[in-house]
Amino acid sequence: MYTIDLSGKTALVTGVANKRSLAWAIAQELAAAGAQVILTYAGERVREGVEELAGQIPGTPIVECDVSSDESLDGAFGKIREETERIDYFVHSIAFAQREDLEGKFIDTSREGFRIALDISAYSLLALTRRVVPLMTAGGSIVSLTYIAAQRAVPSYNVMGTAKASLEQITRQLAWELGPEGVRINCISAGPLNTLSARGISGFTGILKHYEGRAPLQRNVAHKEVGTAGLFLLSDLAGGITGTTLFVDAGYHIVL
Repeated sequence: MYTIDLSGKTALVTGVANKRSLAWAIAQELAAAGAQVILTYAGERVREGVEELAGQIPGTPIVECDVSSDESLDGAFGKIREETERIDYFVHSIAFAQREDLEGKFIDTSREGFRIALDISAYSLLALTRRVVPLMTAGGSIVSLTYIAAQRAVPSYNVMGTAKASLEQITRQLAWELGPEGVRINCISAGPLNTLSARGISGFTGILKHYEGRAPLQRNVAHKEVGTAGLFLLSDLAGGITGTTLFVDAGYHIVL
């Protein structure tokens, strides 16, 4: 029987906003397996909530990090280096698009709205990985969160689908580039879940019902299922897996 023991390992988890965050689901599994967890938060609006969550895992530091600012990124990693000399696992769960670019037609996406969505939701993986890898002195593993809209047209997902497609390509390119350094990188494409980001998608309740009716397992997935999938991909149990997208969506992605 296989067990996952991450004692002595350190995980950097970004994108936790509240208890429904997929990043938090993964963080909980990492901590339960024995890893030291470091959380980042985007700004004062979510700081208090992230502090409360961090308190559930004794000894978990939180660091402010605005991925749209190189100055903030550099400052955050200065503080992270004060907490640890090595990072073994990195979770990227950051996405944002302006509300008007999700509520309207995709064809009407503004140049600035497109830039913001791609910068925060996709380029941030590059910007963060560039700063994380030097701390992966013993190799490491990276997981990011994507969605099926990266590969299909999904109503109302609009520019976020474009950003997720970019995120998946960045993952493949980084897998090729970082492999010789012993660093693996993969994506989890989760089915729809009630998260802060999902609330910005028009007709989200209808999407949940659609998935439940069409998925082979005839249900939606649970936060814990995404969390354990993240734990698997980050751990040595997935040691031969890199550059791939793992669907955790009750099988919905195989249905025409």
